[in-house]
Amino acid sequence: MPAWTDQLRFAFQPVVNLATGSVAALEPLARPEDGEVDVLACARQCPDLDAELAALAVQAAAEQETLLPLHVNVFAGTVAKRPELASLGAAVRAAGRRPWEITLDLVGPFTQVPEQELLAAVAGLRDAGYRICADGVGDGDLPLRMLGELAPDLVKLDRSLCVRLERDPGRQAAVAAMRQLCERVGGLLAIEGVETERQYAAVREAGVQLAQGHLFAPPSRRAATEVYVPAALPPPVSGRRVPDRAPSGPPVAQFLQPAALLPMGASAGAVRSHLTGFPEVSGVLLVDADGVPVRAIDRDRFLLSLSGRYGHALYADRPALRLADRPRTVGADATAWQVLDMIADGERDRTGDDVAVVDERGRCIGVVHLADILRALAESRVEEAARLNPLTRLPGSDAVNGEVDRRIAEGREIALSWLDVDGFKQVNDGAGFAAGDELIRSVGRTLAEVAAREPASRVGHIGGDDFLVLAEPDGLEPFAKALLDVAWSAGEMPVTLSLATVVCPPGSVTGHGPAAAALAPLKKAAKELPGASWVVGRPGSTRAEVRRGAAARVSAPAAAVAPAAAVGVDGAEDRAPTGREGARTAG
Repeated sequence: MPAWTDQLRFAFQPVVNLATGSVAALEPLARPEDGEVDVLACARQCPDLDAELAALAVQAAAEQETLLPLHVNVFAGTVAKRPELASLGAAVRAAGRRPWEITLDLVGPFTQVPEQELLAAVAGLRDAGYRICADGVGDGDLPLRMLGELAPDLVKLDRSLCVRLERDPGRQAAVAAMRQLCERVGGLLAIEGVETERQYAAVREAGVQLAQGHLFAPPSRRAATEVYVPAALPPPVSGRRVPDRAPSGPPVAQFLQPAALLPMGASAGAVRSHLTGFPEVSGVLLVDADGVPVRAIDRDRFLLSLSGRYGHALYADRPALRLADRPRTVGADATAWQVLDMIADGERDRTGDDVAVVDERGRCIGVVHLADILRALAESRVEEAARLNPLTRLPGSDAVNGEVDRRIAEGREIALSWLDVDGFKQVNDGAGFAAGDELIRSVGRTLAEVAAREPASRVGHIGGDDFLVLAEPDGLEPFAKALLDVAWSAGEMPVTLSLATVVCPPGSVTGHGPAAAALAPLKKAAKELPGASWVVGRPGSTRAEVRRGAAARVSAPAAAVAPAAAVGVDGAEDRAPTGREGARTAG
């Protein structure tokens, strides 16, 4: 090993959890005393040196006596050529750490790295317990295909994406795409280079969950446990995925805090020393040799037991298990609502205890605090309420559009429909605004009732008398029957509804914008039909199918509708339905 590694020093930069404002991990950064040596260039060419640098980073963190998880940089080429990372593993064991407390930040270049060797090495490191981060995404050479195959636990965006993020739609779209990828593979999204409060607000708005940058704390020789986080900023809105009708809430991994872990056989005295030495720790988890939580110790109850008469004499040298409770654990894929349900069903005197988050093998990867969960759920409810139309309490177009984009990205066929009231201005003029409002409420209630019975559907109220319906192509008929095959009225004024649907096979549209554009002529065609009407078409097609209403009065070229004798879904000639399944009256 070169002699200059003896003078190597490390600076530590905190990784901040944007949901809680706390330090989630530390990243040791190599800083050689001899400025003439390019340590990274040397490590890039020498896998053994790179692995040794990773080991030295763990050793340097141990000297800081920090409990925080670590982000350790290692070149992708090193992982492919030295998959065991033996020196790193030895350093982790010597420091009393566990592999699942270490996130390996895979750094490019990736182009010349043997792909299969890299994927196999990553799988082996995961089996050993290490977490995997794809570092520098957005300004490197990591192909999107390989990024998907790596399925990293964390995607860390390059600092270049943070520049002008608050006003650059292109960068915002790139970050949003990475957030969607992370949701699909079960990972978290991080970004580097947050330097200003505007950038901080922008990354939160974009849905980024972890961040680094000089705004929070610059790299320093001493590991920082407290960082600057701007206050009084509005919570992020558009970056979060809109929940389904039964809200699942944000993922629990978003609120992950470092866990204080001690071996199962630790004495009460050792736990007491740990708690008094780290005042910020609210509890300790006793784990077995595999890192699986066996018992949980709450700070307040534990110290109270030791502070009582004869408490120290009775317990100090005995196993801490005697003063511990069974741990409360959730999987890393759990949601905030699931955590809250578990807490509500548990013992009342343990409501404030930490909840351990475990991976698929039951190993503890962190804890979550009740206060963070409650704050996030309160914010999500406020955000959800702000997005609802005040008249119908249905979400607006943003919610449906977001779901349209998600399904298109997944390669699913979608059916997007536009529903409105025929001649709604005349309804307001003839029956009055109150009757018009009640009609809109009734239509909204009907939409919500049908959507509740159709799990794959989403409905939204754009405003006025316009509604959006997203469903599977074979899930449209229940909406048509409930909305078109009944008689509506506002006050005593008869009213009909028009429905236009564009069915988009996979690959036919790129997002909600093109889908809406394909829907516009179909809406016009449906409005030209007398009475209740329903027109269905496809993007790029010059013909459409009339499923409700009489097509005789429709100008086919302008409306792109099939001839009047077109066959509907029931095999009969298109005509206005004569049977009525019920009557709907508003006002």
